[in-house]
Amino acid sequence: MVKTGKKIPDVELLLTGNKTTRLSDYQGKWLVLYFYPKASTPGCTQEGLDFKEAIYKFRRQSTTILGASRDSLKAQENFEAKQGFPFDLVADKEETLCNAFGVIKMKNMYGKKVRGIERSTFIIDDRGVLRHEWRGVKVKGHVEEVLETLKRLKNG
Repeated sequence: MVKTGKKIPDVELLLTGNKTTRLSDYQGKWLVLYFYPKASTPGCTQEGLDFKEAIYKFRRQSTTILGASRDSLKAQENFEAKQGFPFDLVADKEETLCNAFGVIKMKNMYGKKVRGIERSTFIIDDRGVLRHEWRGVKVKGHVEEVLETLKRLKNG
């Protein structure tokens, strides 16, 4: 599993638009990788919209945003199109990316234990090193916190 200060694994990704890439392809730019439980649900929609609203602030920091969940490519594409997200979403049905970042947890849902994604965000620097992580994220105010942390990390 990833550790702050260490290089992230080079996982292959399936992105919206049916594109495949690898995490190593993002080297040279900073990356904010956020994981959410399920496309088109209220909290996940709000988090995506918050990143969308702040996209130009992230771009000014030469930072790419990627959202990831275990949803199918079709579900991710529908979610991205409906919300007009200006960044790609990762369809991680095989949970390769989720497992690399250790975001799958047992959660309580309506009194039942279910396996699901713990809402989490990671900042990865331009050399592919994990610089900061948030786990158990609450959506309200989170994107602003990510942006402030990113600026602090980049500007020493």
